[in-house]
Amino acid sequence: MSVNSITPPRRGTRGKPRGRDLDPAALAEIEALLGDVPDSVRQRRDLLIEHLHVIQDRYGHLSLRHLRALSAYMNLPMAAVYETATFYAHFDVVHDGQTPPPETTIRVCDSLSCQLAGADSLRKALEAGANAGVVRVLRAPCMGRCETAPVVELSSRGHHWHMGHATLDAVGDALVAEELPDETVDWQRLDAYCAEGGHALLAACRAGEISAEQLMQVMEQAGLRGLGGAGFATFKKWGFVRAEPKPRYCAINADEGEPGTFKDRHYLERSPHRFLEGALISAWAVEAEALYIYLRDEYPALHRVLKDAIGELEIAGLVEPRYIVLRRGAGAYICGEESAMIESLEGKPGKPRHRPPFVAQKGLFDRPTLVNNVETVYWIPIIWERGADWFASNGRHGRKGLRSFSVSGRVKNPGVHLAPAGITLNELVEEYAGGMAEGHRLAGYLPGGASGGILPASKADIPLDFDTLQAHDSFIGSAAVMVISDQDDLQLVATNLLAFFADESCGQCTPCRVGTEKMLALLERDEWSVAELTRLSKVMMDASICGLGQAAPNPVLGLLRDFRDVLEMQNIIVKG
Repeated sequence: MSVNSITPPRRGTRGKPRGRDLDPAALAEIEALLGDVPDSVRQRRDLLIEHLHVIQDRYGHLSLRHLRALSAYMNLPMAAVYETATFYAHFDVVHDGQTPPPETTIRVCDSLSCQLAGADSLRKALEAGANAGVVRVLRAPCMGRCETAPVVELSSRGHHWHMGHATLDAVGDALVAEELPDETVDWQRLDAYCAEGGHALLAACRAGEISAEQLMQVMEQAGLRGLGGAGFATFKKWGFVRAEPKPRYCAINADEGEPGTFKDRHYLERSPHRFLEGALISAWAVEAEALYIYLRDEYPALHRVLKDAIGELEIAGLVEPRYIVLRRGAGAYICGEESAMIESLEGKPGKPRHRPPFVAQKGLFDRPTLVNNVETVYWIPIIWERGADWFASNGRHGRKGLRSFSVSGRVKNPGVHLAPAGITLNELVEEYAGGMAEGHRLAGYLPGGASGGILPASKADIPLDFDTLQAHDSFIGSAAVMVISDQDDLQLVATNLLAFFADESCGQCTPCRVGTEKMLALLERDEWSVAELTRLSKVMMDASICGLGQAAPNPVLGLLRDFRDVLEMQNIIVKG
């Protein structure tokens, strides 16, 4: 008999898709939570993260049975639902057979400012005293409350409370902290804002009394730039989007995840309507079909504030219902990068896109999209009211404008300080932050958060502004100024920053995913090799897709360049 004549046994054909069966009860629970809506709404991929939040808030976790049901509800592949759910830190995916997390979670911020304030020992003490199965204690990246370090978040059944200046009592078994205003923020309501002349500029723009070109000219004269990090001229960004075909969108990046940054929260808590007017003017300038606001999930109080403020605008007839779309992040620093934010707004994992095309050409839903920072649009009504010359006239050392500095670390008065652009670190600390904390002497500072590099005290007289720090391999970014002193362990500073980058890497590109982990391992040694760290830094900076991997080596390179003597005094041997 010929081998070719042998007929292999037939395999059973599949009569249904691979994977676990759909649980009808789980589907009924999802439909009860999300509503029995038309398929055109159910199948909107951009609502996926919003739906995941609803489920997480209701049950405290995301079970696979509910994810399968959500997949059926939205007519999305289970792989797409699972990939998105597992990408974000604030979603707890529980696999079949696993025990769900406890009802109460304590998250201890481990940003540099909180570490300097004793967060690490606080977390260890809380872990030791936690009742297993009832409370879990987790590390968390920067919560945007650095002025009240150390900070913890208590969460239970979808409710979140932030606590500042957290410590343990004298006995060591109870958390003592200052409750921060998460439930009731005292914000300016619409009627009060309008009584002060608020929304007059928006009305004039809509009435044709002011053209987009006129507004752009004033912003150019004022020198208004993007205040989220990159510093791109606002009027130019508007022009690029306006040059693209309609329909267009506008998206506001309120995901200030850079460690040490909290200025956007500061302004949103105090005057959400000024921000909203500036955002609506930006959307008007590019004739946007809709205005999206992407708010970080670490700001639950602000989600309520903005939701109420938007409702006030809709009731007053100042904006069409659903024109402003408020979206909630889910704990991913990378979504501060504009294309990653766009991906997240579309309901996907927040992974940066390859460019070109830029988001001004193909952004949200593949349409031209204007992306602005919260503080940038906040200034628009003020600049128009007071004039471009007023804004530009503020400044020192040859610079123009105002900067909102988020100051934390070893100073007496941490907080958001509005100061002239070009002010030096020494001037900022002495005139605005009350000087150095008692018993501390300035050793160095981070002018732009974790990614802005570290400069020594000997360079504390450099003007703090865009384009002034590049010669020192540093940048101002979002103006998150973290001050370190002669009492701080530089190895702990370096490993804290690199651990953050390693945790927050989206994993899309190898230079960043592997490079941050490798650099962290090198920094944990007692002996640092300049050649090895420099070589790895160059690969990361040259080959990473986005700014996370490109900027992650900055603090390490700064330490190798300007702090070698201090490192050796702290028993770190620097070779090469």
